[in-house]
Amino acid sequence: MKILEKTIDDLINKQEVSFISSVDKNGYPNTKAMIAPFKREGIKTFFWHTNSPSMKVKEFRANNKACVYFYCKDSFSGVTFKGIMEVLDEEKSKKDFWNDSYSKWYQDNDFIVIKFIAESCRYYSGLNTEDLKIE
Repeated sequence: MKILEKTIDDLINKQEVSFISSVDKNGYPNTKAMIAPFKREGIKTFFWHTNSPSMKVKEFRANNKACVYFYCKDSFSGVTFKGIMEVLDEEKSKKDFWNDSYSKWYQDNDFIVIKFIAESCRYYSGLNTEDLKIE
């Protein structure tokens, strides 16, 4: 893993909260705070669980462009990812990702997984920014 990728990976590992932006029906960004992803594959692919009737799920179904942001308050550094968000609503995905501890948040099968695939990111730290295309 390259130095910048490792730095970004370390920043994400320390965060309990992430910010996810969708695009609303009028073309405006809509940002929500979410818990950190429950699963991640490097700095390319991220997974969250959420309620299937949520506004963000509806927006991602209509327009899959997305932005994800992680921020470290202590070092005043952060990383913005741009990419696409997939709504994984088939039963197999729900069963594969389900954890019984989630039952306190979800009822009547309204559990759903959203999967973000990053295309690029912009890292900020110490008054400097670096752009990275993600392969």
